Amino acid sequence: MADLTIDLNADLGEGFGHWRLTDDDALLSVVTSANVACGFHAGDPSTMRRVCELAAERGVRVGAQVSYRDLAGFGRRAMDVPPRELADEIAYQIGALRVFARSAGADVAYVKPHGALYNRCVRDPEQAAAVVDGVLLAADGVPLPVLGLPGSRLHEAAGAAGLPVVSEGFADRAYTAAGTLVPRGEPGAVIDDPGAVVKRSLGLARDGSVTSIDGEPVQVAVRSLCVHGDTPGAADLARRVRAELEAAGVRVEPFA
Repeated sequence: MADLTIDLNADLGEGFGHWRLTDDDALLSVVTSANVACGFHAGDPSTMRRVCELAAERGVRVGAQVSYRDLAGFGRRAMDVPPRELADEIAYQIGALRVFARSAGADVAYVKPHGALYNRCVRDPEQAAAVVDGVLLAADGVPLPVLGLPGSRLHEAAGAAGLPVVSEGFADRAYTAAGTLVPRGEPGAVIDDPGAVVKRSLGLARDGSVTSIDGEPVQVAVRSLCVHGDTPGAADLARRVRAELEAAGVRVEPFA
């Protein structure tokens, strides 16, 4: 059997002030990489510091989950931001998280866009290039890996700039036949059956394959699997996914 390795990531720190959306403590006992909200779609300084400290304590890699400036819309509303401004905002978010990661004895290990920005960078070369410019601006001498959808414009731009790219899969999201994610507003876009999520996780990790919303197999070679932290019961689902992966001979460890 081939040596199979997968990273398990989750979006964490998605709260603001006294309001908390994600069960950070529980998820950080399961995942190997934490996509930490940097304050633009969710998160605040105290939350960022707390999540970085917990992640460092448990050996979980800290990633900057950068977003459009959209707290009210949770970063899921389409926006048009001038490229230079977007690059500055990406660098700003990475820099803010880096302060807290380093104070915890860790560092920002990679970057992942969130929500509308993630989806926009799949197809929009200008916005993707702006994100990469922001990552380079904040690089501090270290070429930060960029986590995103395989074949995306983001990965094209990152690769061209000399940044490592890491392909990500989603067991709880529906795919089109083209290998892109079905928009959240469409029926069936989110997979909420735990058994189906586990099955799709195994398929992505072992075979690099997932069934599209049309019922056709789609090849999606991934190094990291995302479990959305804002899904009800996310921690229990992540535990089940990890247990099933390991039982199937898949090693679960960070990519960075």
